[in-house]
Amino acid sequence: MGRISEGVQTKADAEAPAGRDSSTIYRARRVLAIRPFRRLWGVTYLCSVADWLTILGVTSLATKLTQNYTAQNFAFTGVLLSALLPGLIFAPLGGLLADRFDRRKVMFVADLLRCGFIVSIAFVGTGWWLYIANFLASASAMMWIPSKDAAVPNLLRRPDQVETANQLGMVMTYGLAVLSAGGIYTVITGIGPTLHLPPDLFGDLGFAKIIVVLIGLLYLTSAILIITRIPELSRRNVHTPVAVAPKPTSESSGGLMSLVRDGAKFIRSTPLVRGLLIGAAGAFAAGGAVVGSAKPYSSSLLAGDAAWGLLLVAVFIGLATGMGGAPKLARRLPHDRLFGISIVVAGLALILVAMSPHLAVSLVAVAVVGACAGAAFLTGVTIIGSQVDDAIRGRINAIYQSMMKIIVFGSTAIVPLLIGLTKPRTVQAWGHPIIIDGTRPVMLGGGILAAIVGIIAYRQMDSRRAETIMSDLRNVIRRRPRRANGLLIALEGTTAADTASQASKLVDWLRSASPRPVVLATDPALDDERLAQLVTGASLSGGRARALAAAAVRADIVERDVQPALDDGSIVVMERFVDSPLAHLSAIAGLDAKELEGLADWATGRLRPDVTVLLDATPVNGSPGPISIEDQWRVQNLLSEMAAADPDHYVVVDGDGSEDEVSDRVRTAVRAVLVGRRSGLAPIEAVDA
Repeated sequence: MGRISEGVQTKADAEAPAGRDSSTIYRARRVLAIRPFRRLWGVTYLCSVADWLTILGVTSLATKLTQNYTAQNFAFTGVLLSALLPGLIFAPLGGLLADRFDRRKVMFVADLLRCGFIVSIAFVGTGWWLYIANFLASASAMMWIPSKDAAVPNLLRRPDQVETANQLGMVMTYGLAVLSAGGIYTVITGIGPTLHLPPDLFGDLGFAKIIVVLIGLLYLTSAILIITRIPELSRRNVHTPVAVAPKPTSESSGGLMSLVRDGAKFIRSTPLVRGLLIGAAGAFAAGGAVVGSAKPYSSSLLAGDAAWGLLLVAVFIGLATGMGGAPKLARRLPHDRLFGISIVVAGLALILVAMSPHLAVSLVAVAVVGACAGAAFLTGVTIIGSQVDDAIRGRINAIYQSMMKIIVFGSTAIVPLLIGLTKPRTVQAWGHPIIIDGTRPVMLGGGILAAIVGIIAYRQMDSRRAETIMSDLRNVIRRRPRRANGLLIALEGTTAADTASQASKLVDWLRSASPRPVVLATDPALDDERLAQLVTGASLSGGRARALAAAAVRADIVERDVQPALDDGSIVVMERFVDSPLAHLSAIAGLDAKELEGLADWATGRLRPDVTVLLDATPVNGSPGPISIEDQWRVQNLLSEMAAADPDHYVVVDGDGSEDEVSDRVRTAVRAVLVGRRSGLAPIEAVDA
């Protein structure tokens, strides 16, 4: 079974399958081993620390620059608004710059601007300039972020590393950077009281001026590193996207307006991106509803002030879990389906939050909402990075980021008004008093909206309409790897002579009937030759050693030939995939069947055929090969037991008779199974059996 005879190009890159089922730590190490990405990751750390310090330091300055008590109370809100508003205005412009100009130069200029605007706050020293400078610095960040996000896929070795790179970026931005910024702020602001230094040692603004200058230095360091140490940020079109057409024409259009038109046309004509933005809009609106109503909702649970803190902890635990678990789910569930399903489940969980009678139920439901939101956000960024053409990636990233800010900001502002429309009342539910106020209808509406939008996004993005979602969910439950649109059909039998001719005839028939590429993975002679060379060269004589050698050969075949063909959407017919070799080793070598099954799962990455055709032929003396008639009966009995244990995936066909008679039976059985499974092979129905 060593070669694919036609229809698929073999992949010599041994790295590609290596990360398919590897651990998160292993995949992170492989990505961090890429020097340009590692340097960009460090730059992201510097800028993220500076961003978080800006919120803390500029807020501290705002309170010092205003004497009015009411104005001081609004200092944090003012700083936050001046940082968010540029995202509503300048994010699309940042996307255009990322797609039109050298991304490294755009990031360099943006960092210099951020440095200058933030440092100027310390020297101008007026309240009005503080908000203007913070606004301009945030506008510069809107040029930096789309360029960075669009450049990341071009720094990686393979497109499937985009997800891990996004994980690392989020861990840095929302984990290490937050802790570092909080620690730096605490240390700097605590130096004065600890050492009993005068508050005006650095002027009227005190130690807050040091924080602002430090922020500027962090941005300046980032700019220097970008322009001198990461020239790879200027790369373009390193990886071809998986499948999102039509390809944008911005490269030849020229002009900013043409870039805008190209982006709008691309979104309208690409269901994947259109569904992504529709789903993101609903998810962000639901998220804004949660943010805006979370505090009064915690009071409605009658659990005290601690409920607010517990709900926040549950959300962030859920977010971390979702972002950490999304890549594992994506190995068994396609990204387009995972995105839509995550939003639907988040909406259903939010409905449960709205109806929850007790804090314990709310904590679990809120954690589920957070996990689904984290998985959806990471999956959306991954889809943009791995499946959107490099020429338009910056604009799509910018739209995605700006949508998040616009919708979350708008819904957060509107929700308090909606809550005020409902007068609170206390009711008894399951023996517990519950306050029914405006938060519950708002959350209920947000949950329903998210569920509906998630379904719409799923239907827009789903590239596997011919295959039911239940097949993918079974892969998740059984921990089997996902495939794209491929279909694996295995022919098993007592001897290679039983399966060789039938596999060839089945492939010929499928090629005439199916619109999909059909490939034949079969060469038992070459397979046996490779195994014999491995066993002889290593002087292996024990049954277990031979089983390990056979597993190594099978793992190579699956990784090099079979899995790439399935990922390309082909129908693969493979002779003697797993079951026949298992039965031979168990019956002839006397090895434990359960242990062999575990070894086969490891060798194939838990890959199993969609349909296994078992040729039930009567063993006869004089069959080709060294296997005796007694061993043939043992193998045949074991294969029959395997088929009886899993009738959903096996079709037993009478293997006695002429080759043409058996071929007719195989074709009839396979056609019935394929039609029943909605495989999308409509022409098969019209082929005369």
